[in-house]
Amino acid sequence: MGDKAEIGWTTPGEDGVKRHVVARHFGGKWLFFERPKRRGRDIEWEPLKEPPLSDWLDLLEAVERRANRDLIPPDQVAQLRQMIRDRYPEHRL
Repeated sequence: MGDKAEIGWTTPGEDGVKRHVVARHFGGKWLFFERPKRRGRDIEWEPLKEPPLSDWLDLLEAVERRANRDLIPPDQVAQLRQMIRDRYPEHRL
């Protein structure tokens, strides 16, 4: 992983072990991948079929920061906000 349309961060997992999450923008969708925060080439990235709301909010924060620096078009922020609203209608952005 190391694509330009890719954003990554580290967060604690449900079991307390740190995990590395990467979101890749491809074809108008965001694809999420994760792996444990351990070093080694033998650790594979696993796709996240249903990322939790916290991962979506971390991605939104990162996309907003990049949009402020003109690294991502502002309309992508609006699209991401709409995706989060569609997936989690009970959450207020």
